[in-house]
Amino acid sequence: MATLTTRMRGNSLMFEIRFYAGKKRTTIPLGRRYTEKTAEKMLEVVEILVRCKDNGITNLDQRTEVWIKTASPELREKLARAKLIEIPPSYTLKQVWDAFLKHKEAEQQAGKLKEETIQQYENAQKRFFETFAETAQLAELSQESLADWKMDMLSMYKEGTVASQLKHTKSVLNWAVGKKWIEKSPLAGIGRGSFVNRKNDRMVTMADYRRLLAACPNKDWRCIISLARIGGLRCPSEVLRLRWEDIHWSENKFYVRSPKTEHHEGKEGRWVPIFNELKPELEALFAESGHQEHVINRFRSAKQNLWTPFCKIAKQAGLPDIPRPFDSMRMTRSNEVYKRWGAFKETQWIGHSAQVRADHYLMMTEEDYLDASESGNTRQSRPEPVAPMEG
Repeated sequence: MATLTTRMRGNSLMFEIRFYAGKKRTTIPLGRRYTEKTAEKMLEVVEILVRCKDNGITNLDQRTEVWIKTASPELREKLARAKLIEIPPSYTLKQVWDAFLKHKEAEQQAGKLKEETIQQYENAQKRFFETFAETAQLAELSQESLADWKMDMLSMYKEGTVASQLKHTKSVLNWAVGKKWIEKSPLAGIGRGSFVNRKNDRMVTMADYRRLLAACPNKDWRCIISLARIGGLRCPSEVLRLRWEDIHWSENKFYVRSPKTEHHEGKEGRWVPIFNELKPELEALFAESGHQEHVINRFRSAKQNLWTPFCKIAKQAGLPDIPRPFDSMRMTRSNEVYKRWGAFKETQWIGHSAQVRADHYLMMTEEDYLDASESGNTRQSRPEPVAPMEG
């Protein structure tokens, strides 16, 4: 049983809580600035904690848990010093991110994670510290500050970029919860938003494709663009993994290893036809490559930036800006395959589900409306109504 006592310190009244833990008496001094009401509530909490500790009870009632969580850091520290509660160790935001990345790098070295994923987390860390101080304490990170951060990002970045940033940050904070560095993620309850953003979708027509090829500085770039636009490959992940041994010339098909879907059983890769428009680009590069392992050898690093040189090629070709060029080329090919060969072959060759196709790839074009209009005009016209004869 805990007791509340008082003593004078100068002209001020001080409260103290005394209790026994086993045979050892412990005193919690509250200081002069705490009121009698606060002292009595603290006494109630201490009695509950002592009772739970003596009886091996680990789950507190909700009311007590809420009081402890909302108590001042000083009161929580007093309970911790009395060994009635445990306070997670204090870490800076920089320490949390660095520890998380070290953990992920170990997973990558063990073959459980891709290098591209590490790069995504590093980019997310950089963007995170554009707003938050590296020396700020993890425990001080609040839901309100993160909600404001999300709104600020939405004013600067596309919705998909913000969703990706929140996804990676949430992984870091959930990892910190698992380490018991914090009790609850301050991002809990803050929606990350949608990754689907169709505002910048742009069809890359065959006319655009031919102009891009003509502007390419070498056969590697011609093949990269052809694999993305005609083969429908993800770039750079699938394009850079393509090997010459994957191309079965006599069978007119090639095997695409897909890091995006390889963690799903039976989805490690897919077979894609050597389309007529793609074949000459592959043959030309093969004749020049000798006995190298990969089809594309100029850009082997996973950190290679293909977007900047592509923009130069597009500018040289006289094309307007294409915000997501490789996604746009893949999307365009998805639409073509879907319309010409049907849903099943599109799913197999492009390598995604019907839902992903509907959410990210299928797109209405001006040609669709024109085709529908021309089809309607070929129908037999209704005869004009005959005016009644006079008289």
